[in-house]
Amino acid sequence: MSENNKSTLIVFSGDLDKAIASFIIATGAAAMGKQVTMFFTFWGISLLRKENYHGTGKKSFLEKMFGWMLPKGPDKLGLSKMNFGGLGAWMMKYIMKKKNIATLQELMETAKEMDVKLVVCSMSMDVLGIKKEELIDGLEYAGVATYLAEADDANINLFV
Repeated sequence: MSENNKSTLIVFSGDLDKAIASFIIATGAAAMGKQVTMFFTFWGISLLRKENYHGTGKKSFLEKMFGWMLPKGPDKLGLSKMNFGGLGAWMMKYIMKKKNIATLQELMETAKEMDVKLVVCSMSMDVLGIKKEELIDGLEYAGVATYLAEADDANINLFV
């Protein structure tokens, strides 16, 4: 068996706790010297959205609805369980701060500094009506074939 040094994660969820876990795993793998690719698809794209973007491009009614319904950025995500209208997410962030645990935003910045590759699914962007200018800087855009090529060459592949 040939030894390789790559890991991939598919970030499908737009939930705060799952996003935190994804970035903890990604930065941990990068700290171990692995080349890490995170592939953001469907609801996972929400955490890459700019919080204050008020688009100028033309969108269909349904694309506007997705834009309105999806959270804008990491600070707007709720928990997958026990969210209670945002109270659960607030509690999670509060406890993390009290225990000096990095926020999701800090984990995302650390991942970029560690050269974790952040790839956004272009097909999901088309379905949800999300444009590149709505997303944070430093991203790559590709289809599933690009992710599968990365995954085929990796020894760890996770779906979150």
